[in-house]
Amino acid sequence: MADEAKAKGNAAFSAGRFEEAARHFSDAIALAPGNHVLYSNRSAALASLHRYSDALADAQKTVDLKPDWAKGYSRLGAAHLGLGDAASAVAAYEKGLALEPSNEGLKAGLEDAKKAATAPPRRGPSGPDAIGQMFQGPELWSKIAADPTARAYLDQPDFMQMLREVQRNPSSLNMYLSDPRMMQVLSLMLNIKIQRPEASESSQSSPPPQQQQQQTPPPETKPRTREVEPEPEPEPMDLTDEEKERKERKAAAQKEKEAGNAAYKKKDFDTAIQHYTKALELDDEDISYLTNRAAVYIEMGKYDECIKDCDKAVERGRELRADFKMISRALTRKGTALVKLAKSSKDFDVAIETFQKALTEHRNPDTLKKLNEAERAKKELEQQEYYDPKLADEEREKGNEFFKEQKYPEAIKHYTEALRRNPKDPRVYSNRAACYTKLGAMPEGLKDAEKCLELDPSFTKGYTRKGAIQFVMKEYDKAMETYQAGLKIDPNNQELLDGVRRCVEQINKANRGEISQDELQERQNKAMQDPEIQNILTDPIMRQVLTDFQENPRAAQEHMKNPGVMQKIQKLVSAGIVQMR
Repeated sequence: MADEAKAKGNAAFSAGRFEEAARHFSDAIALAPGNHVLYSNRSAALASLHRYSDALADAQKTVDLKPDWAKGYSRLGAAHLGLGDAASAVAAYEKGLALEPSNEGLKAGLEDAKKAATAPPRRGPSGPDAIGQMFQGPELWSKIAADPTARAYLDQPDFMQMLREVQRNPSSLNMYLSDPRMMQVLSLMLNIKIQRPEASESSQSSPPPQQQQQQTPPPETKPRTREVEPEPEPEPMDLTDEEKERKERKAAAQKEKEAGNAAYKKKDFDTAIQHYTKALELDDEDISYLTNRAAVYIEMGKYDECIKDCDKAVERGRELRADFKMISRALTRKGTALVKLAKSSKDFDVAIETFQKALTEHRNPDTLKKLNEAERAKKELEQQEYYDPKLADEEREKGNEFFKEQKYPEAIKHYTEALRRNPKDPRVYSNRAACYTKLGAMPEGLKDAEKCLELDPSFTKGYTRKGAIQFVMKEYDKAMETYQAGLKIDPNNQELLDGVRRCVEQINKANRGEISQDELQERQNKAMQDPEIQNILTDPIMRQVLTDFQENPRAAQEHMKNPGVMQKIQKLVSAGIVQMR
């Protein structure tokens, strides 16, 4: 149960649903309070929500439970750093590195903590910084998702890039206030309705709100309510020359991307490459330019170039804390290129691993499909690489020797290896079926006998194997059918003729009541599990036929003239369901 809750928490965390992740980890802790990993995971979720005090408590609990686990000190350092205690963060990261000196996460955390420790003290945020920091809290996403207009912005990569930039650097908000989408989100965060320029222009031709109220007073029957005065519109913020240039470069990069997309749709791949490359030169903070160029390289058959772009996209995306879906897309395209380059079964290993990494970032159906296809292609190629009819014959002969010595498990081992070397040899399936029969493994033997006949329907030995197994399983009617099918190919085959005779004897015994009650009950129970018998018994026509056999002998005689009805009756007799006297 704790593992299930933990898995749900991990999935929610990967999807960015940190509140939900924290709840699931709490459920898991309630079931396994001594598991240090659960406290570590919840600490990460709480830190992502900027609840650093709670994250610190969980990190400390992690270290208390597992003091020799380096990752616990990473959580402890992150929580201290979030609370502004850089000195404690440095101490925590150093303790972790003492346990695991090569841990890159601890090294990066220590570097950040040391920078924070040496930085001059900062005053509290004011002005644009104070407004920008409103974008740091978890309520940002819930408010956007709840607003019908703003919700659509979450699917727009350029808008998401703006939001991430503001989250990283709150003072950069003033760069994006000219974008009406950002103004819409800002109004949600401030809980006010900010007047837009087009609205103010139209309002010039209409009287002010107070004059309107005087001209059209409300009816006397309704109580007069005081209208809430709107908040004054914030004055526009000036952009520095550097900020203006940066914004212009981003806008120009987006235009290059759109031109690249248009060229890609026209299959003008060289032109598309040029546009995406230009976009990257203008703005290296949007990895979609890399992933788009990688997609073009796949179409052009330049798989090595695609892989390079995807690796760059993943690396840069980690630095920018890009959307996990974008990271997943880069990994998926890399996996696609690796599959195209695969020449042997081992080459598929790195492609499969890449698809699996992509799925940990985002559970995408297309990626899952590509993973399944890669695994299937690897298996097929393994079989082709392992195929060797000569070695298969040698293994079959070894199996035959062990069979003669009645060493059936050893024989099965060699027959199985022979099938790996040559899965199309019906003789090996037949021989292995005989081994399974000797060991009493009837379902496995039946499966091999059926595979033998599937590969070669004219192989009479396969019919004798299958019929013998069905006979041992007391499915005499099915055994009879198998033997008769074999006799159509080889009418004089003595094994098949003897099989038919034995089946007839057993069926006649049941008809004459010469079998014990226990054996009859066993046969009937097994028959009732057979779908074919079930269909016969639930067929309205056959139910009437069975009724006529008991109540109307003349009608029963007429039914017996119908070959289809007679065949079904014979199946019921053979199964012990009906007795003919």
